[in-house]
Amino acid sequence: MKPRIDRIDIEILRLLQNDARLAIKQIAAAVHLAPSSVHDRLRRLWREGVLTGTHAAVDAQALGVGLEALLMIELSKHERSAVDRFMDEAVEIPEVRSTHLITGRYDLVVHVVARDTRHLKDLALDRFTSRPEVTRIETSIIYETRRRHALPMLADVGDASDPSAATGGPHR
Repeated sequence: MKPRIDRIDIEILRLLQNDARLAIKQIAAAVHLAPSSVHDRLRRLWREGVLTGTHAAVDAQALGVGLEALLMIELSKHERSAVDRFMDEAVEIPEVRSTHLITGRYDLVVHVVARDTRHLKDLALDRFTSRPEVTRIETSIIYETRRRHALPMLADVGDASDPSAATGGPHR
């Protein structure tokens, strides 16, 4: 069942996406609610799976990561269990940031980090191309990234011009 999210929830999520360290009192002041109401809303958003985690943005270069790359991988088998197993095992490799099952020429895109090109080559050869289910791999080094952490708020909260959208009922 899709969680019911109103405009206040959207604003709370927007605030947290910009700064997950905000105190409940700060959020409450920004959305004009009592802290206890914001606390209840946050508990509901966690419980319903809308909020799934909090993360710290870390400068990869400060930790010795010299490059990032995308590995486009073609698998020999496309059974769900084989794909799921490959993705689960890949994401356990320390250098793997994310795995994506995609459409098109390749089956997966794996985002990896490495110290340098030798480390990247060893990672690709030792952890990916050596696997029997991998039939093809193409590597693209990422030169530069622009990242947006906040998701667009596409939840069905009604028409923004409709005053009843926040309450879910007719406006009187």
